[in-house]
Order: sequence, then structure tokens, then C-alpha cells
Amino acid sequence: MARKPAATAATPAIEQAQAPAPAANAAPAGPFERTVAALKNSAAGAVAGQDSTHEKVNQTMEKAVKSAEEFVSFSQGNFEAMMKAGQIWAAGVQDMHKTFAATAQAQVEAAMGNFKALTSVKSLKEAMDLQSTLARASMETAVSETGKITDASMKLAEQAMAPLTARVTLAVEKFARVG
Repeated sequence: MARKPAATAATPAIEQAQAPAPAANAAPAGPFERTVAALKNSAAGAVAGQDSTHEKVNQTMEKAVKSAEEFVSFSQGNFEAMMKAGQIWAAGVQDMHKTFAATAQAQVEAAMGNFKALTSVKSLKEAMDLQSTLARASMETAVSETGKITDASMKLAEQAMAPLTARVTLAVEKFARVG
């Protein structure tokens, strides 16, 4: 029986050691809650920052895509203007070649007529007078045809440059607004 009292005496000591101290449990609960609250605040701030950054990135991407679309559209307009200028130039050069061919044909016919006229002269004076008249007519024709060709070339250059000039004007207006 002596053992029973020893067991009773040991039981309250074990129970006392197992029972948590009220001051020990209360002290860690405050810092833990503050740490959790701080982590929650940090996480909320990070999420808000991420949302803000995401929105800014989206806005920047939208601007970049819009700028790229404008650039492609503007470049396409430039290409179309170049094609139009090339078509005008090709058509004009073709018309000028037809004019050159007609002028050359007329000169060949005039030369044949001049040769026939020279073969039918009866005197040296008549040949000299005819040659002088033919030379004057030939010079007048050359000056006249040169003027026509020059005018046609200038008109063709203006017409061919018109689409390109329009694009340059548009570019100046567009970039003046941006800058």
C-alpha cells in the first residue's frame, strides 16, 4: 500500500507538467496573428501591384499593336502609291514611244520626199535653194518636236510623282501630329 501514495503524489506533478501555462499560450498568439495579418497585407499589396502592372502592360501592348497596325497600313499605302506611280510612268513612256515612232516615220517620209525633190532639180542654184528650204523646215520640225517631247516628259513626270507627293504630304501631316 505504500506504493499507492507514491503514485498519487506523482500524478499531480505529471498533470501539472502537462497542463499548458496560460501565459505561455497567450504570448505567441499575438505575434502569430500579427505575422499572418502582415502576410495577408503583403499578399494583397502584391496582388494589387500585379493587377496594376498587368493593366499597364495591356495598355502598352494595345498601343504597340495599334502603332504596328498604323505602320502596316501606312506602308501599304506607300506601296500602292509606288505601284500607281509606276503604272502612270509605264503608260506615259509607252505613249511617248508611240510619239517617237510616229515622228521617226514622218521624218523618214520627209527625207524620201526631200531626196525625190533634190533628184528633180535642174540647176545648182535650184538645188542650193531647195537644200536651204529643206534644212530650215527640218530645223523647225526638230525644234517643234523637241518642245512637244519636253512638254510631254514634264507632264508625265508630274503625273507619275503625284501619288508619291500625296504620300509624302500625308506622312508630314501624320508625323507632325505625333511629334
